[in-house]
Amino acid sequence: MFRSLDFFAGSGLVREGLKPEFETVWANDNCPKKRAVYEANHPKDRFCPSDIEDVEGHELPAAELAWASFPCQDLSLAGNLNGIKKGTRSGLFWEWIRVLDEMRGRGKRPPILVAENVGGFVVAHGGKHFKLAYVALRERGYRVGAVMIDARLFLPQSRPRAFVIAAREEISLAGLSQGVPSERFHPAGLVKTASVLTDSGWVWWSLPIPSGRTRLFSDLCELGAPCDPPLKTRYLRSMLSPVNKAKLDLAIRSGRFLVGTGYRRTRPNENGRPVQRLELRFDGIAGCLRTPEGGSSRQVVLIVNQGQVRSRLMTVRETARLMGAPDSYLLPGSYNDGYRAMGDAVAVPVTRWLTRHLLAPLASRYRSMRAGEENAKSAA
Repeated sequence: MFRSLDFFAGSGLVREGLKPEFETVWANDNCPKKRAVYEANHPKDRFCPSDIEDVEGHELPAAELAWASFPCQDLSLAGNLNGIKKGTRSGLFWEWIRVLDEMRGRGKRPPILVAENVGGFVVAHGGKHFKLAYVALRERGYRVGAVMIDARLFLPQSRPRAFVIAAREEISLAGLSQGVPSERFHPAGLVKTASVLTDSGWVWWSLPIPSGRTRLFSDLCELGAPCDPPLKTRYLRSMLSPVNKAKLDLAIRSGRFLVGTGYRRTRPNENGRPVQRLELRFDGIAGCLRTPEGGSSRQVVLIVNQGQVRSRLMTVRETARLMGAPDSYLLPGSYNDGYRAMGDAVAVPVTRWLTRHLLAPLASRYRSMRAGEENAKSAA
């Protein structure tokens, strides 16, 4: 088994996805509520509840992998797009780099790195923000590439995320990289960013496309969860635009059991005035989970059955299922606490796919390389 360090660990779903190939020997996060979820499901003695600014690299254990799901606030299209400059939330990326540099001083800097974030990390402003991170990793002796993976390949949730993967230059990438991008994992925005870098060392990581049927949201829905009073459901339906009303009418006329999801968003009406609308989808895929900072950030569920329509908020257990967490995964705290823990997490099967097809093979090659070096020293 290989070892991993989990920076900005949140509720611990990255750790779930790295198993069984990697044992997480250290993790950190400064959010007490996420910490409660993490420690309810994983050993407490390996969790550091401090700000990353207070983490000292020389104190961390050796590991083959360091994973960082650093804050997205300044990289999200819903945010301010300030990027990763120091002083911003997303600028905590540089604290991660500092910690890695401090680990190098004792010869323990991990040979494999993953930085995970929203797609804006690699494509916003023509890749301007990403180039800073890329150059920093290249200067530290890593070959670097990125993939974009949408969780809907595995789960009924639309959740595209960027994964920047770096491996020490001496690790062979044969069979793990390819000469050209692939449309599924290297979309046009990422290809454009790579061209701006003008670095022949850029890596197009190779991943197989998962096969098999992805479950629908209705497959994991908690059908016994309490629904809204009829008055609340009528109010939500009154927020539908003509286009979304047509979606609901079509679902009703189908006579089928259907479960749709929706978010409340502010849109201009026919007079150009901003009004709140409920935007629906009945394609079996939930919208991307967010953190529940306001009512519009929590996803609405509409259940259509034999012409009847019921509504409610998505349950916390449904959010966990949408992230690939098992039903045994404990979610202590309030509704908002659990919703936030899942909305900020990384989908488990996405991490598992990366682990199986890239991270574990890279770690295995590094370990074999080190063993060969040690044998050569002994023979000398």
